[in-house]
Amino acid sequence: MHNQTKSSVSLIKVEFIFFIVSCLLAVAGCSSGKPNGVTEGSEPAKTSPAPAPAPDFQKQHEQAEEELRPGIEAERQKDQKEAEQGLDQDAIAAIGQTDTAIKAIAANNKNDAMAAIEAATGKINILLARNPASGLIPVHVYVGVIDVAPEDIKAIDVIVQAATDATKQRHLPGARLLLASLVSELRIQTTFLPLATYPAALQQAARLLDQGKNQDAGTVLLRAVNTLVIDDRVVPIPLILAQAAIDAANAQRQNKNVALPLLQTAKNEANRSLHLGYMSDDPEYKALDNEISTLESAVKGTSDTSSMFSHLRDRIAAFIKRQKEHKPS
Repeated sequence: MHNQTKSSVSLIKVEFIFFIVSCLLAVAGCSSGKPNGVTEGSEPAKTSPAPAPAPDFQKQHEQAEEELRPGIEAERQKDQKEAEQGLDQDAIAAIGQTDTAIKAIAANNKNDAMAAIEAATGKINILLARNPASGLIPVHVYVGVIDVAPEDIKAIDVIVQAATDATKQRHLPGARLLLASLVSELRIQTTFLPLATYPAALQQAARLLDQGKNQDAGTVLLRAVNTLVIDDRVVPIPLILAQAAIDAANAQRQNKNVALPLLQTAKNEANRSLHLGYMSDDPEYKALDNEISTLESAVKGTSDTSSMFSHLRDRIAAFIKRQKEHKPS
């Protein structure tokens, strides 16, 4: 009876936190407000214009990040540019030709479909010759900002415990929502063409098309483009903010009243990254905390701290790089 009561109380607690998190996520989703140029009480249009295109919310979000938190948007753009340099144009062309073939099959244009498959196969053959040992070829990348985690570390720990309780009670939808509220990261999503299966799909589609089985050929091609491999890597936003705080403190290192709070911010953000679970078992968190504390003591004194700031920045930059290269298990 005692265990049953305890379980009921725990479930009520989980559901309450679940409700609070749902409200917070809903507020975050509505934070974009009205579209640009719309004001309260504006006069309705005299005529009925053509429907306006849907607003590009992602672009609006990136512009807001650039204005309010320029360091995060700068890091996002840098990661996007770096990742795009690794994309393979022949693989991209092969997927484009596959899409052309699918459209041609839908239009019952067998000749154009076969020509597109042959063009895609030619690109794939180039890839196979150039990358005999590689199974995955990058064809698309997108770097997005997902930042919904609480600022307060105690609030993070409360949600973590609630998610743990929900999981134990098999309340998995609630646990997933709770965990979704603990994300603060740049997410680097890369799409790969699988060389192990894509060539065979093109060959099978060509054979089916030659046999007059157009629908089957289209199904094979659709399956091929829908089973591209997607890989996600993340960069914790708290570490980006910690790095920015260290840079700002370095610029103001002669002014202790400004530099010390900035170093404390860096320490807090690194600790927040730890509590959000970004490689939380890595000993680098403890090392960063100790090094920031040592730097704080040095800033309070009279010695030159420029080399210490430089070392700390290099250290956190290396940690961010390692986080980016880490593949979540």
